[in-house]
Amino acid sequence: MMDPRYIRNFSIIAHIDHGKSTLADQLLLKTGTITQREFREQILDDLDVERERGITIKARAVAIHYDYQGHTYELNLVDTPGHVDFHYEVSRSLAACEGALLLVDAFQGVQAQTVANAYAAINSDLVIIPCVNKIDLPVVRTDEVLDEMHTVLGIDPDEVLHISGKSAIGIDDVFKALIERIPAPSGDASGPLKALVFDSKYDNYRGVVTYVRVREGRIAAGKKILFMKAGVSHEVLEVGQFRPHMVKCDELGPGQVGYIVAGIKDLSAVHVGDTVTEANRPAAQPLPGYKPPQQMVFCGMYPIEATDFEKLREELQKMGLNDASFSYLPETSDALGFGFRCGFLGMLHMEIIQQRLEKEAQIDLIQTAPNVTYELLMADGATQRVDNPQDVPNTGMIKEFREPIVRVNFIVPAANIGSIMQLCEDRRGTYKSTEYLGPTRAQIVYELPLAEVIYDMHDKLKSITRGYGTMDYEVIGFRAADLVKVDILVKGNRVDALATIMHRDQAERRGRGLCKRLKEEISKHQFEIPIQAAIGGRIIARETIQALRKNVTAKCYGGDVTRKRKLWAKQKEGKKRLKQFGQVEIPQKAFLSVLEVGDE
Repeated sequence: MMDPRYIRNFSIIAHIDHGKSTLADQLLLKTGTITQREFREQILDDLDVERERGITIKARAVAIHYDYQGHTYELNLVDTPGHVDFHYEVSRSLAACEGALLLVDAFQGVQAQTVANAYAAINSDLVIIPCVNKIDLPVVRTDEVLDEMHTVLGIDPDEVLHISGKSAIGIDDVFKALIERIPAPSGDASGPLKALVFDSKYDNYRGVVTYVRVREGRIAAGKKILFMKAGVSHEVLEVGQFRPHMVKCDELGPGQVGYIVAGIKDLSAVHVGDTVTEANRPAAQPLPGYKPPQQMVFCGMYPIEATDFEKLREELQKMGLNDASFSYLPETSDALGFGFRCGFLGMLHMEIIQQRLEKEAQIDLIQTAPNVTYELLMADGATQRVDNPQDVPNTGMIKEFREPIVRVNFIVPAANIGSIMQLCEDRRGTYKSTEYLGPTRAQIVYELPLAEVIYDMHDKLKSITRGYGTMDYEVIGFRAADLVKVDILVKGNRVDALATIMHRDQAERRGRGLCKRLKEEISKHQFEIPIQAAIGGRIIARETIQALRKNVTAKCYGGDVTRKRKLWAKQKEGKKRLKQFGQVEIPQKAFLSVLEVGDE
């Protein structure tokens, strides 16, 4: 067991692409934790999706040993993601640390996620070590960036380290700052065991591997442990640390970060934020866990092959274990059969789960258009939350329809302020404030409906600001709005998976656009197909797909016209029969066309 005086726990926080993973790799390389041969890009990003997209999604922990002034220090690094959707992963990682390295790109400067993550660290009472990264870039604005850090975050420019993760400039200064500025963890090794579960993953051979940060007491193989929230006890088979691969060790003491294998096969036994204690000598109180994450975006996921339903359930269960911010419930749809209603933190989160299911589990999915959670105040005074448009009751029963509102913080070049304000006004935004961070950049704050933000706000922002603008948002509550449920009828039948909720002012325009899109996506059949958009019983838009016409009289040349009439009559009878039994095939693209109508 390590003496807690020589342990430091820290995480690296920054905006996307400001160099967290590269710096983490460099710290591992410098201390010999990995060899030059192993030193490849993003060693801590072990999901294929992370490698492809070049972003970190899952927080990862790794123990580094560094010699300083005659002592060996154990530095536990918890690597965190930078994207707004994974802010929950960041908050979880910060709870396992005493300090944080805050990275800011020497050219891009302070961005929206930098501000959000820095405040998250300050609220968790962490010691912040500010660093300007990428100082070896050909073009840098170091002095302006230091001013921005001072203006926005109140950081003293003299405390900032100047480093480069790629070229290994200033790495020794980083180690020195970590050891001197971050306090050692406190905790009594002889007291009852208290360890915080900050993550877990499923291993096909060993069951659930639980990632813990020990606060008090010690944990070793052979001990019987108790998960306080789940109330289940298991015998520890192995404890160890990540260096960066799993390395077995004798025991973990106060302040140490590592993993436990206890042969747990039941995925529901492990909750992120739970406290692990000894079964024979339990702690009096569990550690404060995490706030449960709020899923804000929901969509249906259905296997194309009905036989894949159980396989999909198993895969979703494994994803839910590894990612506490994801939820799923079984549901059925008339159009698509059996599937699951899944909840996500945002659109990128949804895309990544879908990609992992298709690539890692090889399940072909149909995914319905995503939508946000709404709150309904019913006529009898009860409130209910709805995350599926199918569940919205008749308008007569609803007294007030409320939608989630987010506070969005944009950091954009000063030249683009007008366009961004116009974009927010078009999306029913409420202006809050503007603050200049320097001569060329400004921070704008708006309150917007979440439904208007999640679909393509990020893409629009990037195209308006040529990639220089960034945004970060947080949900602040629900507000009443004039919302309606728009149903889509194909050949007179409601298609539950295409129903959407939108603002009454936009309903007719978007309903027309949606019918047009569906007309393009659905192929012609032997009979004509009307496509209608309706609010309640009122039809607000209609398009018709004409029937396929086969020329049945092509083989009749010459002769009396009655021969042709006979064939036409026969065709007409056949079409009538088709109309009675005809089922319209709706392709996968049609379910996502609901999203693309927004701007027509």
